[in-house]
Amino acid sequence: MAKRVLVATRDLLFRSKLGGVVAAAGGVVSRDEGACDLAVLELDGPGATQRIGELVRHGIPVLAYGSHVHVELLRAARDAGAMAVPNSQVEERLRDLLNT
Repeated sequence: MAKRVLVATRDLLFRSKLGGVVAAAGGVVSRDEGACDLAVLELDGPGATQRIGELVRHGIPVLAYGSHVHVELLRAARDAGAMAVPNSQVEERLRDLLNT
């Protein structure tokens, strides 16, 4: 069964790029938070750490990403239960998660 991945980012080009990674791994991009197997969240959005906490409480793994200069946001995401990486590593980490 294909993994269903929620991709939550405001950047349309980045969303397309991440969607390509999902498709290449045989997954599908989902808009339904409640029916996803993995969530990929941009940390710059409002309420990102709260959203991470909610997803993690529902048993959904979260890959969060943001600028490497926002160390506090990345740390807060990790503290909320996400795997948090800088923008430069999100594609590789997503690929790894989808292929395991």
